Amino acid sequence: MNLHELLQERAEQERPIRVGLIGAGKFGTMFLAQALHIAGMQVVGVADLQLDRAAESLTRTGWSSPPRSVTTAGEINDAAAAGHVAIVADAMQLIAAELDVVIECTGSPEAGAEHALAAFSAGQHVVMVTVEADSLIGPLLRKRADQAGVVYSMAYGDQPALVCELVDWARTCGFEVVAAGKGTKHLPEYHYSTPNTVFDYYGFTPQQLATGDFNPKMFNSFLDGTKSAIEMAAIANATGLTPQPEGLQFAPVGVDQLAEVLKPRSAGGILAHSGTVEVISCLDLDGELVPGDLRWGVYVTFRAASEYVKQCFDQYGITTDESGEFAALYRPSHLIGLELPISVAWSALRHVPTGSPREFLGDVAAVAKKNLTVGASLDGEGGETVFGKLMPAADSLAQGALPMGLASNIQLKRTVARDQILTYDDVELPSDGPLVRLRREMEEEYKAGTRSFSG
Repeated sequence: MNLHELLQERAEQERPIRVGLIGAGKFGTMFLAQALHIAGMQVVGVADLQLDRAAESLTRTGWSSPPRSVTTAGEINDAAAAGHVAIVADAMQLIAAELDVVIECTGSPEAGAEHALAAFSAGQHVVMVTVEADSLIGPLLRKRADQAGVVYSMAYGDQPALVCELVDWARTCGFEVVAAGKGTKHLPEYHYSTPNTVFDYYGFTPQQLATGDFNPKMFNSFLDGTKSAIEMAAIANATGLTPQPEGLQFAPVGVDQLAEVLKPRSAGGILAHSGTVEVISCLDLDGELVPGDLRWGVYVTFRAASEYVKQCFDQYGITTDESGEFAALYRPSHLIGLELPISVAWSALRHVPTGSPREFLGDVAAVAKKNLTVGASLDGEGGETVFGKLMPAADSLAQGALPMGLASNIQLKRTVARDQILTYDDVELPSDGPLVRLRREMEEEYKAGTRSFSG
């Protein structure tokens, strides 16, 4: 029975999946636009520190029933029973209400971790849109979810979950996965972009920026490569694909070149090894658009195990490399929050995630964007001081690399040169912070020999 039929059953039984949304930004608002039309799924409440933003997100996506601003879990439940969507500033009050699934959309790794752990304790499944939390402590969160008997899932519609789907497809068909990842817009100089320069690179007009939908740090995280590193770490930890020693290469590759380029160097490609993650750029080094670019999409490259399979690739029009041995499958686009209901349905109806970390294989280290002096304050993802670099987790821990998810609102106690990986020893890190404690706990488990964090 497919998901839609299961949702219809829940609607007929008047037992809709009860959903709480935390964070009414772009991703969450796009989810609200679709959830309005899904029988068998009920948005119980929206939590956001800016109540006006939550109300506006509901209004602009067509919710005719006026939202109710409340302050307690009981009031949230009462509003839901009356057919209203509650809005609340305190996400913990929403988690305390009667929910089946919590969608975490804040973008803050600290908030994401706090909300996920609270939801697990309440017996609620969690769809983690905040990939920053997942790349930092996702394996530990998965372990806590397993212990609580609930699902901890990546967000379908976002590229990491879609990549996991392609990897699962390939492996279920018996193919060796050579590489998997996504496309983006990247040039080497973008690593040093700041919130002050990011929109010049994107070419947005003043009229576009005046709409208020453009967060400079968020857009800069995509441009400077940090978001790509974060997403590839999450994919590595969910699929068992191992990052390359040098991190991401961002090679300019079009869809017709995927199989030729994204294969091991020993076979004429660019990869350090088979079974890895990689991000490709839609731009040549001269800034020109690559023909057949995959800027908005995802891909997987895989390998034929026999001459017969190579013949089948050829007979059915599969794009391969020159040898016919390596092939590629791709999806040209993703719809982020518009597709998020898939994760909600999988979690609540089948108790299966659309991607979830199982191992600690990929990590994201903070790298200096410029020469940093003693006393300088780091401003985190998408800021002026650091960008994120994908590393194998073993290498990151061996170097004591500072995780990108902790590189915000802390000061340097040593000088760090541009392009240098920051370490724990370079910064004044508060040892009593909850996120630091969780990260240290995961690191210690890994050092003690824990490789798999799933139950």
